[in-house]
Amino acid sequence: MDKLKLMKTANEIRKGIVSSVHSAKAGHPGGSLSAADIFTYLYFEELRIDPKEPKKADRDRFVLSKGHTAPGLYSALAERGYFPKEDLLTLRHVGSYLQGHPDMKHIPGVDMSSGSLGQGISAAVGMAIAGKMDDADYRVYTLLGDGEIQEGQVWEASMLAASHKLDNLVVIVDNNNLQIDGTIEEVNSPYPIDKKFEAFNFHVIKIDGNDFDQIDAAFKEAKTVKGQPTAIIAKTVKGKGVSFMENQVGWHGKAPNDEEYKVAMEELEKAGEALCLSLIHISEPTRRTPISYAVFCLKKKKGQFSGAYHEP
Repeated sequence: MDKLKLMKTANEIRKGIVSSVHSAKAGHPGGSLSAADIFTYLYFEELRIDPKEPKKADRDRFVLSKGHTAPGLYSALAERGYFPKEDLLTLRHVGSYLQGHPDMKHIPGVDMSSGSLGQGISAAVGMAIAGKMDDADYRVYTLLGDGEIQEGQVWEASMLAASHKLDNLVVIVDNNNLQIDGTIEEVNSPYPIDKKFEAFNFHVIKIDGNDFDQIDAAFKEAKTVKGQPTAIIAKTVKGKGVSFMENQVGWHGKAPNDEEYKVAMEELEKAGEALCLSLIHISEPTRRTPISYAVFCLKKKKGQFSGAYHEP
């Protein structure tokens, strides 16, 4: 894992989230931003995928069970090369293939349409069962919201996953502690989340979901688990990366206006510049990649480069 490159990628994904929701004048930035580091790790480190063959039979599967955070998924898919980044600005527009919830029929890289809370994990469990029946080696990942797990269907699916000993399934809970009407404790507390999944016979890992070292360790641990599914409870910050959105329930489902957009993008630009500069100061004089990537970052900022970076 190259932590600094993942951090830089996550920052780009956050910029895509803010830009797309601003362009749409609607959408869900808070939960998309809280999960941006998880999206980044999945699509740039964990998932066995190929954007050139999005339906390849042996690919790993990902289901966004909390489908309303589609801006986060779309931004990650665009950054990974599934479709042009410019298309993010068509989010929710009439005629766009990027609508408010993921659509597997029209969006490259989307393995399951989702949006009705609780249904995504059920589809992921079905995929994992199919993998076992076919003796396939792909793995299935699904991301849920902590408000979403108030849905009874989540626990029906979890019971089935444990019953079938689905060690090819990883359930991730984005525990940012906020849903549309307030904190999850105020609405209908699902705590203790870890103990509930343990009661359903999951292997449970608790992490800081905005820390790449902990994310990396959790997914590596999940691959060692045999005979039971894994649940990663990721404590995150709603609106992570944009100061005035962080831990503010009002940004669950609201688009920034022009002034707010300007402030948010300035913050993310500064964060990206700082990450580029930190790459320059890595004390590995014999390794070309950190320096060349840092120069790439800075030149890209000035408009001299575009597109994805590839190591020499």
